[in-house]
Parts: sequence; structure tokens; C-alpha cells
Amino acid sequence: MNRFFKLKEHGTTVKTEVAAGITTFLTMSYIIVVNPAILTAAGIPAEQIFMATIISAVIASTWMALVANYPIAIAPGLGLNAYFVSVVASGVDYKTAFSSVFVAGVIFLLLSFTTFREKLIGSIPESLKSAISAGIGLFIAFVGLKLSHVIVGDPVNLVKLGDLHSPGVLLTLFGLLLTVSLILLNIPGAIFVSMVVIALVGVITGQLHFDGVMSMPKLGHELMITNPITPFKNIVDHNLYGAVLSFLLITIFDTTGTIIGVSKRAGLMKDGNLPRAKQALFSDALGTVVGSILGTSPTTAYIESGTGVALGGRTGLQTLTVAFMFFLSSFFYPIVSVLATAPAVTSPALVIVGSMMIGEAANIDWDDFSEAFPAFLVIITMPLTGSIATGLALGFMTYPLTKFIKGQSKTVHPFIYIFAILFFIQLFILGGH
Repeated sequence: MNRFFKLKEHGTTVKTEVAAGITTFLTMSYIIVVNPAILTAAGIPAEQIFMATIISAVIASTWMALVANYPIAIAPGLGLNAYFVSVVASGVDYKTAFSSVFVAGVIFLLLSFTTFREKLIGSIPESLKSAISAGIGLFIAFVGLKLSHVIVGDPVNLVKLGDLHSPGVLLTLFGLLLTVSLILLNIPGAIFVSMVVIALVGVITGQLHFDGVMSMPKLGHELMITNPITPFKNIVDHNLYGAVLSFLLITIFDTTGTIIGVSKRAGLMKDGNLPRAKQALFSDALGTVVGSILGTSPTTAYIESGTGVALGGRTGLQTLTVAFMFFLSSFFYPIVSVLATAPAVTSPALVIVGSMMIGEAANIDWDDFSEAFPAFLVIITMPLTGSIATGLALGFMTYPLTKFIKGQSKTVHPFIYIFAILFFIQLFILGGH
């Protein structure tokens, strides 16, 4: 163990790595409950999502641990699961929608063998990167508020405040306050702990009823992808190019940014470079492909891995511990199946994570309108249109335009012009998702 993960070389121990792994798992384990809560809206069986979430996390994180040896956990990410639901809502069944995830994952895999991925990241303006994170934050927070009926539909203003006397809304508000309090008090695994407490309150108040605790893991349903050629045909037949591009772009710079950020914090960068970068970047691409076959949205590197790093985690043993904890959680579907259908339990997590992501907006240069306006369009249109893809499209189309008007068109990377053209064709000509 010591020799394989090079623990002494990284100045850590088995005890430290395992403790860091457990802490990381607790901070990100909300996805086991939240992912089924969101994706069932697309018609996917909850148990299918539950097992797909766990299996993709175990496979991707194990690869990261054993091959890349980094303390960075991988699992299906928030935001893209909600976007997946919007793709289904636009008129395709969920099996067809998974074709876009699969194709994006395959492209992702191929790019992981090249330096193109890093070059692509470098081509995207920092303002747009920050805006996309902030926009997705607002998007998933909006989803959380809608799921719990804290806000409801309104014919005049589109949305309005829900019934504050409703037991479900009151439990959600209690959950939000509790989660904020635990985070402010620096309680490890604050979101996970709050979900447990909310569930207990729900049981006491008669809003939740558990019929069991443990069961043997089972996938229980058919695979989403059985023929690797079919997804590519579905993309053409159902005009899912925009969905593929959206999944691809977001997962590329989300994961790359997280891996670099956590690695810097852990002191694992060497002269500004990331050793074994290809092996690390391959992990989430592998998870995305596996997840699309089993029935979940794209995987991504979790920034929550930083909580384990803060405790001293420095190697893949931390990540392997996370993978093992995900495996153990596969035996607790009876509990998750109830929690996933209780918006008061899952919604606070969505709102809290969204509030953290909106902080990226602080990195946008609001004094430079050629940077600020495209970023603003991304942030405001994602939640208002219910589509991450639309926010991306408007941001990438507007950015080169504002720079051209300002006389700074030469500062725009050629990749951005290509994306702008692709999104224009998708949005205005093909009328896609």
C-alpha cells in the first residue's frame, strides 16, 4: 500500500488517506440521493439511476486512484443532470437522450489522449468560464426551489413564492437554515449531515416513511446503450448536436479546472504542470461513457475532494476510499429511494451548492462591458430558459461580437469563433436543444 501509492514520498499515511477519503465521501454523498431525485423527472427508474450513479463513481474514482494516483473523486455532477432532463423534455425519450451523453463521452475519451483538451480550456475566456459555473449554480438552485415548491408557477410573473404554510415547504426552509448553519460552523460533511437531520424531522412529522434500510444491489433494468453505433445515428436523426456540444464543453473545463485546482492545493503540480495529466483526465471520460450506458448523466471531478486534501490527503488512496464508500452505499437503496422522492431533503443541497457556484461571478471583470455582457447573458439565460445549452450558445455567440465592436477581435481565440458558428447553426438554423 505504502509503495503503490507512494505515501512516504507524499508525506502521508494510510490512516490520514482513509480519513480524508471518508470526509470527501461525506461531503459529496448527497449526489447519491439528489441524482435520482432529478433524473426521475426524465422517466428513468429511480433504482436504475441509483446504481448507475454508484457504478460510474466507483469505476471513474478507482481509475483516478490506481492509475493517476490523485486525491480527486469522480461522480455524476450537478447541473448536467438537470440539463439532461431538459433535453428529454424537448421531445426525445431518455434512451435517445443518453446517446448524446455517450457520444460526448467517447469524444471526451479520445481527447484525453491528446493535448487538445488543455488547449481548448485555455482558449475559453476566464469570464465565460466563471459565468458558466455561476449560471449552472443559479440553474440548479432554481431547480431545487421549484422541486420543493418554495417557488411555484405564476401566470403573470412566471414564478412566485409558494405556500409557506405547507409542511413540505416549511421542512425545506428548515433544511436550508440547518445546512447554512452547519457550513458556517465548519461541520464536516455539512450537506450530508443536514440531509440526515431533515429526514429524521420528516419521519417525526409524518412526512417520510421508511419500509426498509438495506437490500442487495441490483441494476434491475436494461442498459441505455447496447450498440455503440446507434447513439451516433440518434444524434443525427434527432438533431442532438447542441446537447453533445454542451455536455462536452462543460465536462471538459469543469473537470479540468477542478483537477488543477485541487492538485494545486495538494501541492502536486510540478513547475506548473500536472504529472500523469492524461491518466487523470481519462477518468471522468471513462465515468461518463459508463454512466451513459447504465443510466446517468456525465461524471465530473468533485471540488469537494479539497476537503480531504485539507485533512492531509495527497494520494489515490483517498480516492480509493471514496470509491469503496460509494460501493457500500449501494446496499442502502431502500433509504435512498425514500429520500430521493422527498424534495425537502434534496432541495436544500441544490440551493446550497448553487449558492457556492454563483461565487464564480466575482471573477468576471464587470468593468469591461465586452467581457461582462456575454457573461451576464450566460448567467441569466440558464435559469430563465431552463437550458444550460442556451446560456452557452448566447455567451459564445456574443463574446466575439462584443470584442469585434470594441476593436479587440484579434484577442479572441479561433476556437471561440468556431464555437460561435456552431452554436449559431444549432440555435437559429437547426433549432436544436
